[in-house]
Amino acid sequence: MYLVTGGAGFIGSNVVAALSDRGHEVAVCDWLRDDERWRNLAKHEIAAIFEPATIDEWLRRHGSKLTAVIHMGAISATTETDVDLIATRNIRSTLELLEWCTNAQVPVIYASSAATYGEGAQGFDDTFTRDALAKLRPLNAYGWSKHVVDRRLARLAETGAKLPPQWVGLKFFNVYGPNEYHKGSMRSVIARNFASVRRGEPLRLFRSYRDDYADGGQKRDFIYVRDCVDVMLWILDNPQVSGLFNLGTGLARTWMDLANGIYAALGRPPNVEIIDMPAELQAKYQYFTEANMQRLRSAGYTRPFTSLQQGIADYVQRHLLNEDPYR
Repeated sequence: MYLVTGGAGFIGSNVVAALSDRGHEVAVCDWLRDDERWRNLAKHEIAAIFEPATIDEWLRRHGSKLTAVIHMGAISATTETDVDLIATRNIRSTLELLEWCTNAQVPVIYASSAATYGEGAQGFDDTFTRDALAKLRPLNAYGWSKHVVDRRLARLAETGAKLPPQWVGLKFFNVYGPNEYHKGSMRSVIARNFASVRRGEPLRLFRSYRDDYADGGQKRDFIYVRDCVDVMLWILDNPQVSGLFNLGTGLARTWMDLANGIYAALGRPPNVEIIDMPAELQAKYQYFTEANMQRLRSAGYTRPFTSLQQGIADYVQRHLLNEDPYR
């Protein structure tokens, strides 16, 4: 049996779907709240579902059955301002689960984030040493919370402390794809703009305030959620792999590329409007992110990543255009 925390969420539910498709028993730890995220799980068999507040009890009763834990549960909103809540949900819960996996000797994969890189002044190399991690400066509490866990793992690894038989942190870059519909303003630009673009309205992109980037020319490393799941399945199939790894495509693309991809998937000419960026965002805006994927490749992952155009076309045509868009 596999335990997926945050299993009703975006990436987590795609992991649940993939494990279920493989024929595995999957338990889900998550809050369902009062939105439609239960639909993220509706097509797949699950062995159990319980709230995070009861995870200790569930592990006492069922932990001996676990093959691995995939820990995707967290407050993922970069705009969250309750730092005590972020510390409880993102730091304490992760470190406590890591401790349980260590004591039980159960493999664990956990979600880190490219937000740990901050503005990117130190680059985007996933060098997993205490010295390298100490140089990073996240721009928000969410990124900081993920960075705390990464640094703790680095200390434990470098000092030879006992760890789970396999432990992997994944620094997710800009993930998009099915089952993100409940995320509101944290949805990808594709999901947020699909309906309005389909109605014939323009897609709005932020103006650039740097001479070296054109309007809409700011760049991100966009990765399709299907590729993220493929990497996690590969990790589970290769128990000798442990460490902290970037998870992007290794190729930055512009927001204009993304906009053009949406219009192409709908068979329509581009209609992009440039708008001013909110003043409070200008000082914290990232103009470029691109994952260095060499460490994951060196670990043995060889599968090519889906191109932005192919990923958007698949997302739009197989999911967003369908009455039932869920994975």
